[in-house]
Amino acid sequence: MSKKTLPKAIRPSDHAHGALSEPMPEKAESAKVRQASSSKANSASAFGPDERKTNARRLVERFAFWAGIAGLLPVPVVDLAAVGGLQIQMLRRLSQIYDVPFSANRGKAIIASLVGTMIPASTGLGMASMIKTIPVAGTAIGAITTPAMAVAATYVIGMVFIEHFSRGGTLLDLEPPDYREFIKTEMKLHKT
Repeated sequence: MSKKTLPKAIRPSDHAHGALSEPMPEKAESAKVRQASSSKANSASAFGPDERKTNARRLVERFAFWAGIAGLLPVPVVDLAAVGGLQIQMLRRLSQIYDVPFSANRGKAIIASLVGTMIPASTGLGMASMIKTIPVAGTAIGAITTPAMAVAATYVIGMVFIEHFSRGGTLLDLEPPDYREFIKTEMKLHKT
């Protein structure tokens, strides 16, 4: 009885050594994507300080806009979760621009402490979200105030991190109380 040979793609001898006889198309494409993203990351570090700051400001403005959109969500706690998620993503992207190692847990803790530093804004955002539970009038008021507060808080948090990263700081050495005056100034500038 003769043994039937298996197709190349599933031959045990090819997989046993960890090498395939022919590259799989999706593997080749993912390698191209990784190479393009790594060259993009390397080009981000090749920017000068002014270009980095400009790119970072554009990023913060874009995330602030999306935080405003997330603030429009009609469900009270879901809108705050969406805004928080956007702020974490913004922090991750700012870390990439400034070549700072990012940890999601550390990022969440820092954003929480920054929000605590901005007590009036954070309390206002929470209240604006909770007011949506009141039928009709609460929904209308919440639909106006929550996005505005989300935009302001996200913008200010982003600007604090741009300032911190441009000074050579990392996620491990950010002290929110040191930025209290900077936050107050940014909030005043953003309100006008």
